[in-house]
Amino acid sequence: MKRRLTIARSLVNRPDLLILDEPTTGLDPQARHTLWDQLYRLKHSGVTQILTTHYMDEAEQLCDRLVVMHDGQISALGSPAELIRQYSTREVAELRFGVVDHAEYEPQVRGCAERVEVLPDRLLLYADSGDAAVSAVHERGLTPAQVLVRRSTLEDVFLRLTGRTLVD
Repeated sequence: MKRRLTIARSLVNRPDLLILDEPTTGLDPQARHTLWDQLYRLKHSGVTQILTTHYMDEAEQLCDRLVVMHDGQISALGSPAELIRQYSTREVAELRFGVVDHAEYEPQVRGCAERVEVLPDRLLLYADSGDAAVSAVHERGLTPAQVLVRRSTLEDVFLRLTGRTLVD
């Protein structure tokens, strides 16, 4: 409720510039989407917004241009679509082979996609067609326990630029 009140107070004077620091932290999904709608409307009414967020889906929804920061430095800047095109592929196929060391599958799927990333619980195959990458995996005689094909997101870009490990 405090977050909602703070945001409402910032909008009372109809500002030309709105600076928001993590505006949806702590909001439930309905309130988050309501706020996104209001910010979208404000943007289209001419209000300039500067937004800091760790939620890449929020940045993808709300930002025309964005800056990815890492270690206090600018790693990349551009529109969400430009950054995805530059640092990722159109789709990502997520493959799970059960509770195993997924690194042992990496040599077998190499070449099925533009880039393969090994995570402890799955493999990520970056390709223009996730379905084609999955078909190539099947052609090599591999049958993942789970397959998910999705479009690339800003989160894929962010993790590629900043890494997946926590930094102290």
